[in-house]
Amino acid sequence: MKELTQKSLIQLKNDYEKKPVQQALRRVLLKNELSNLFEKQEVKSQTTFRFSHEIKTMPVANQKASGRCWIYAGLNILREIIAKKYDIKEFEFSQNYTAFYDKLEKINYFIQSMDDFLDVDQDDRTLQHILKTGIQDGGQWDMFVSLVEKYGVVPKEAMVETQSSSNTRFMNQIINIKLRQYAANARKLHQKGQNHAIQALKDQVIAELYTFLSTNFGIPPQSFDFEYVSKDEYHLMKGLTPQEFYKDHVGDILKDYVSVIHAPTQDKPYMKTYTVAYLGNVIGGREIKYLNLDMPQLKSLVLKQLMDKELVWFGSDVARFGDRTQGIWDDQSYDYENMLEMSLELSKADELDYAQGSMNHAMVITAVNLDNGKPNRWKIENSWGDQTGNKGYFLSSDTWFDRYVYQAVIHIKYLSDQERAAWNEQPKVLKPWDPMGSLAK
Repeated sequence: MKELTQKSLIQLKNDYEKKPVQQALRRVLLKNELSNLFEKQEVKSQTTFRFSHEIKTMPVANQKASGRCWIYAGLNILREIIAKKYDIKEFEFSQNYTAFYDKLEKINYFIQSMDDFLDVDQDDRTLQHILKTGIQDGGQWDMFVSLVEKYGVVPKEAMVETQSSSNTRFMNQIINIKLRQYAANARKLHQKGQNHAIQALKDQVIAELYTFLSTNFGIPPQSFDFEYVSKDEYHLMKGLTPQEFYKDHVGDILKDYVSVIHAPTQDKPYMKTYTVAYLGNVIGGREIKYLNLDMPQLKSLVLKQLMDKELVWFGSDVARFGDRTQGIWDDQSYDYENMLEMSLELSKADELDYAQGSMNHAMVITAVNLDNGKPNRWKIENSWGDQTGNKGYFLSSDTWFDRYVYQAVIHIKYLSDQERAAWNEQPKVLKPWDPMGSLAK
């Protein structure tokens, strides 16, 4: 290993002083933020909020200071079904209701998973990954499906937001302290040969954390009344259960959708399916499963679904080339490399392999603009409230889509026979820390 010597530091300083662009940039940065200096004025005309094919949707929702985007995106798709069926102009499902059961199921998933690690070494990589990760707000499409199929859905009025459900950071810290305490105590019981006491410990921790969730989120309703106004006429349906509301009024449809991904890494050949070890929420629920396709085919499926007036749940990396104020994600709108005079280019595969990129946010595609039959921009329903973007709606360029979209949920009817056959294959199990196991927040 080579150290930095005084001679090499002097040479670096001398070289720096010969770079006039950096001298000017240093002065600009005295009173300006670095992130605000790279936008390209000449491409602004390519990111206008006009679209050749658009599905009209309701006003955006707001996940606030929580990582529930995947729940919001899923419920935003389902609410359009209710709105169309009953001619309702504005409607939201209770995100709090779904999040309550997600937390409870994740708690149980964590506790039951510890059975596999009672006698492994303390530094076992999988054990340490699970302990460090704990439980989070984030999730995946199949986790959303498992929750809705088991617990149904309710209108927002049936279980309203609380301060804790909208601001989850401290609550999550408490839950994870309790879960790590459980892991420590369960392993100690095993080491003492007292495995018979572990089940009682499980029951105690689940009971304590159910109480904690109920105090923070409220108590989920077992039944509710559905009130709505359609064409100035009031309607009331009394005594519905959450499961009835999903199956009879939304429609038991989620089982027909599959998750396709674009992961162009060497370890994940296309036309193969994948799952991730120790990733899930509902034990006995739907398996986390992906079909890996190249990007042209993934986009082809997305377009087919949009052309049939069906919204698309998708997952992407929103940490790069974005402007929350304008509501635009576009890698062509920024010029980092010429300004900074250094290359920052990584392929999509390298970003996945070297911890630079992964899915971190889920939203809904509602429109596309086609130029000579090819997409050049996409309209996105976000869940960050209506004070960001275009009344809460965002736009992505097609080049940004190619680079930073990793996942889309497609009705199985749009898959080719070859893709359906691939989907039905047994998935390869990826390591728990694989980037495709990242959670949308």
